[in-house]
Amino acid sequence: MTISVHGLAVSRGIAIGRAVIVASSRVDVAHYFVQVDQIEAEIERLRQARNAVAEEITKVQHSLHDLGPNDAHPELTALLDVHLMLLQDEQLTSGVKHWIIDRHYNAEWALTTQLEVIARQFDEMEDPYLRERKADLEQVVERMLRFMRGVASPVAAGAVDARHSGDSAAEAPLVLIAHDLSPADMLQFKQSVFAGFVTDVGGKTSHTAIVARSMDIPAVVGARSASHLIKQDDWVIIDGDAGVVLVDPSPILLAEYGFKQRQGEVERERLSRLRNTPAVTLDGQKIELLANIEQPEDTAAALKAGAVGVGLFRSEFLFMGRSGNLPDEDEQYQAYCRAVEGMQGLPVTIRTVDVGADKPLERGVSRAGEDHLNPALGLRAIRWSLAEPAMFLAQLRAILRAAAHGPVNLLIPMLAHASEIRQTLALVNRTREQLDNSGTPYGRVKLGAMIEVPAAALTIPLFLRHFDFLSIGTNDLIQYTLAIDRADEAVSHLYDPVHPAVLHLLASTIAQCNAQGKGVSVCGEMAGDVSLTRLLLGLGLRSFSMHPSQILAVKQQILRCDTTRLQTWAQSVLAAEDPAALMTD
Repeated sequence: MTISVHGLAVSRGIAIGRAVIVASSRVDVAHYFVQVDQIEAEIERLRQARNAVAEEITKVQHSLHDLGPNDAHPELTALLDVHLMLLQDEQLTSGVKHWIIDRHYNAEWALTTQLEVIARQFDEMEDPYLRERKADLEQVVERMLRFMRGVASPVAAGAVDARHSGDSAAEAPLVLIAHDLSPADMLQFKQSVFAGFVTDVGGKTSHTAIVARSMDIPAVVGARSASHLIKQDDWVIIDGDAGVVLVDPSPILLAEYGFKQRQGEVERERLSRLRNTPAVTLDGQKIELLANIEQPEDTAAALKAGAVGVGLFRSEFLFMGRSGNLPDEDEQYQAYCRAVEGMQGLPVTIRTVDVGADKPLERGVSRAGEDHLNPALGLRAIRWSLAEPAMFLAQLRAILRAAAHGPVNLLIPMLAHASEIRQTLALVNRTREQLDNSGTPYGRVKLGAMIEVPAAALTIPLFLRHFDFLSIGTNDLIQYTLAIDRADEAVSHLYDPVHPAVLHLLASTIAQCNAQGKGVSVCGEMAGDVSLTRLLLGLGLRSFSMHPSQILAVKQQILRCDTTRLQTWAQSVLAAEDPAALMTD
């Protein structure tokens, strides 16, 4: 009998194959007390596991360096760096030693106990991306536990077991079913060992999802019970578009999804031909399609997708996971220069650091490390930057210096007050004075502000007086408007991009920018959601910024649209009590 398991759709496509099940290492962790004379031996076992995992990750990094430019995935390199930093995290190592020395726990028990302590701290973080880094810590601990148990990488071991499980499995494609996957494990996909994967945990901004999208692998995450419901060697269909996993499908379903799979391959080939096609609507409106990037190396994917610039360079990725050892001006300058040069003359919009009170940035950073009752409303983004002017000035100098090498836009996040705007502009002017006084070359930048706080969206004229362009961060705007944490499963169903309040803030911002002749873009997830492309066009949006993998699909939608016809329809959606009901019209 066919059963269906529902999760989150994070990477498009259809995968059909035999299931390879990878169970969690923590299921059977031993719990026992050790004697005083055994404490040093337990600590040594822990140290050996940590060193072995670090060596394993380092080998993977070296293998990536040996790949050609078309095969080396910068996202994977960055994620491996995060795992190495987590392995060396003092809170992890000292905490585990505490449980061994003071409580006499065995190494495995101490490791999982400290994991739970740190995991609770991640759960309290405001930023969805940073909160989901808990999964990376869990993956690191999983690898250490596997080493202590003498178990190989789950992906490699699963592939070997599956290939020897029988003739039928050996001949069929394989799909991986796991509690979670680490970036290093996912390297197995490069050799096409697995056609797709399903995990019990994870979110749309988890590292697993990011790598899946970058490598274009059909995937469903957050399918909670998948690893328990699916048995080894079951036939499985992964619908990465709908976020559905079908187990033991009937012949009719296999034939249906086989046809969909072939259709998908044809569609991807068709989309790839649009790379050099200008994004122009049927009524002649030119649409700007930009890329969101996290690292300078991501510019290669942006160009490959046909992006006409970078609409959002998340500079905080240069700051995270460094235990307070923040990048200095020169390190940032080099990174921004690589991004500017990587875009080959196309504009790069660099957003100043958009983290603050969250743990990965806190350690060793003054004021940003203070406790906050509610991190969502605490010292983050521009608030932290203004509280640390030396750090902020160093970043501004690095960005302005990089602008000497190509077109750069400077984007300020989470502004809400006139006083914040005045302070920010004063620091930008001081930056120019410092560079002038030192004789350091720098370039002119366009200055922009993020609209992601309802207070900002309701005072757009203030922003238009001071900034050259605005960029709407829909992820935060939706969360702050609706008081919804989309990563909190208890209320995530209330996260609604087409809630009337959200749409009114969007429409008003876009209309006021257009009336003043100021540029406006959307750089949140709404920009890359093809189901919302028509609505955003109808509301007057002409600039979209998204993950490079989403650009061609959005471009296809744009090429089919007539904005003059969409305007009336968009206004009817805007006026509706239930806008979602009209979205299929």
